[in-house]
Amino acid sequence: MLNLILLHGALGHSDLFNPYVKALSQYFTIHTPLFSGHGTTDLPADGISIEKYTQEVSDYCKENSLTDVHILGHSMGGYAALCYAMKNPENVHSIVTLGTKFEWTEEQALKESKMLNPDVILEKVPQYAKLLEAQHGSKWKQLLPAIADLMVNLGKNPPLENNLATIATPVQIMVGDQDNMVTIEESQKVYRSLPNAKLAVLPDTKHPIDKVRPDLLVSLIKDFWNLS
Repeated sequence: MLNLILLHGALGHSDLFNPYVKALSQYFTIHTPLFSGHGTTDLPADGISIEKYTQEVSDYCKENSLTDVHILGHSMGGYAALCYAMKNPENVHSIVTLGTKFEWTEEQALKESKMLNPDVILEKVPQYAKLLEAQHGSKWKQLLPAIADLMVNLGKNPPLENNLATIATPVQIMVGDQDNMVTIEESQKVYRSLPNAKLAVLPDTKHPIDKVRPDLLVSLIKDFWNLS
């Protein structure tokens, strides 16, 4: 059976893909790795970066003897998927990204990273703090600044910038029309820069994957992968 890797976003969790596993497991063997620092995994002492997460995808494929994989990546997971395909084109059959931010500048990254202050989240958005603790345990307070650093480094040196034309892997870029982090314009720009890509805009859809309608997403995925 074909292998499908589901890659979660920054501060996300593989459990967020649970609404999709049953439907997709009819067609694929599903893999749901956790990026380091998320869930029960340890936060690396030397920090995290998109390069480290790309290497973790590579390590996961090698450890599980996965070849010619399909990947569905939400948000940062989609970015890591494309970085992996750029370095290992022979090992990726196709990619679907959802809500992946591509336009990273230092200014943008600093703006985004300032919102990842544990004390501010505890005070202003206590429900989100509870969710983060439930997903990542007590280390969620350390994970936030680590993700902030990842964003700043991404702003300083975005690995996909000027390299999209080298990725010949079939890709479907998907974005919600109400995504407050990712614009339709930047998604369209990337779609036009990739040699073998399609673009889908999901109606009435926000950024968090738990706000996406599973039936809509599964329908688009099945259409892209020609599944009946």
